[in-house]
Amino acid sequence: MGIIKDVKAITVSIPLDHPTSFSSRQVLKRDYALVEITSDSGHVGIGFCYGGSNAGSLVTQAVRELLRPLLLGQETYQVEGLWQKMYQEALLHGRTGSVMRAISIVDTALWDHNAREVGLPLYKLLGAHASDSVPAYASGGYYLDGKSPEDLADEMKGYVAQGFRAVKLKVGRESLAKEEARLAAVREAVGPDILVMMDANNAWRDLPSALAFMRMAEPYDPYWIEEPFSPDDIDNHRRLAQRTSVPVATGEIEAGRWRFKDILDQEAAMILQTDAAVCGGITEFRRITATASSFGVDVCPHWFHDLHVHLVASSPNTPFVEYFADDQVLNFRRLIDTQLVAKEGRLLLPTAPGLGFGFDAKSVARYAVDEWQ
Repeated sequence: MGIIKDVKAITVSIPLDHPTSFSSRQVLKRDYALVEITSDSGHVGIGFCYGGSNAGSLVTQAVRELLRPLLLGQETYQVEGLWQKMYQEALLHGRTGSVMRAISIVDTALWDHNAREVGLPLYKLLGAHASDSVPAYASGGYYLDGKSPEDLADEMKGYVAQGFRAVKLKVGRESLAKEEARLAAVREAVGPDILVMMDANNAWRDLPSALAFMRMAEPYDPYWIEEPFSPDDIDNHRRLAQRTSVPVATGEIEAGRWRFKDILDQEAAMILQTDAAVCGGITEFRRITATASSFGVDVCPHWFHDLHVHLVASSPNTPFVEYFADDQVLNFRRLIDTQLVAKEGRLLLPTAPGLGFGFDAKSVARYAVDEWQ
């Protein structure tokens, strides 16, 4: 049983090769916070999260200054107890946002450490639901300067050619006519049997605007509409869910089981997109998926397929991993030494202990904003 000897964190910042847009903003770079937890057994567990396009060091500092003192000298297997201590310590600093992301990183590193110590892939330590692979959907369809509806359709068709039976594109930035041209081109390119998800990234401020878009989109049989409003606007999520035949999905930047229970209680979403690197870590992710299961709701986790492949493989109500086929948007892929293998629309489960990958030291050094400390 390992006793925590050290907790180190670092901030890295990776520029995107091309400015990439969502409905309401443009991203030029991504900041990540990375953590290593070392125990007296000699094993090292790793954790990570997206710290935003700017000021990712806020997450790193929360690990160093707020959480590290609580962890030193503690047993690594006291995951539930340590989660509660971290949460209680952080009450006055923020129960969501950067501080909860810091808790998420540490919690992930603890689970990773413990899986490595017993020599098991993480999904097996968590109680495997799948044994060799899990379904994935190909995520992309971002707005780029000069990218036409035909270019978007070719991108989505390319994912289908790789074996994916579900694809996702961004929506909500352009006029209704231009958005319809994009969606129509995609549906024609992939055919009627492919699931097409739509991600609005908080595009609309009011219900009439969202309804106008959904009336346009419904004939193209989308699988879901993701984040139509601000994550805090649960009421409008509920109102939209009542008025469209398309399932509403949300929750990628929500934190804590209580907030997700509000969404479920209000029937504001039929699909939750809980992100273990945001919501409170693997420990809290498992609580949220269990709660969702009691409501008959699925969880399709957001981002970080390298982490969420383990959680989808160990949870029965998690039908998809979100998968990014290259490192242009999820450029975190540049920081790790082993990539997941996609085959016929599924991700092969890692066989190595823990998460199944490590940080690539040269890449981390290349993009580091500060030093491990």
